[in-house]
Amino acid sequence: MDKRELYDNFENIEEMSRQMQVRLTDVKAEMTRIIEKNAELEIENQHLRELLRELEQKKHKEEAGIEAGLSKSRKNLEKLYEEGFHVCNVDNMYGSRRINDEPCVFCQDVIYGERN
Repeated sequence: MDKRELYDNFENIEEMSRQMQVRLTDVKAEMTRIIEKNAELEIENQHLRELLRELEQKKHKEEAGIEAGLSKSRKNLEKLYEEGFHVCNVDNMYGSRRINDEPCVFCQDVIYGERN
């Protein structure tokens, strides 16, 4: 092997090394893009799972008769209250007329209050 062949071989190896460096840079950039996209998809997937869980809970409540609004019995109490009667049991007021149709916070709590 003469000096010229040896030099050409080194030139070829150096060129192959540059090409490999370019390929490695491209692969690294693509890997970074894939990792970022994966993180985005994981976050979106988590949000969708939470939304699905909420929708399933809402559906389950509706099937159990617990609507987003008032239940049938609370609607009946609301109707009685709007007609001017107490629906609370404070001081045995249930069923008695509200004086001058004044609001009663106890009745409103019975109708609209949260129940466990």
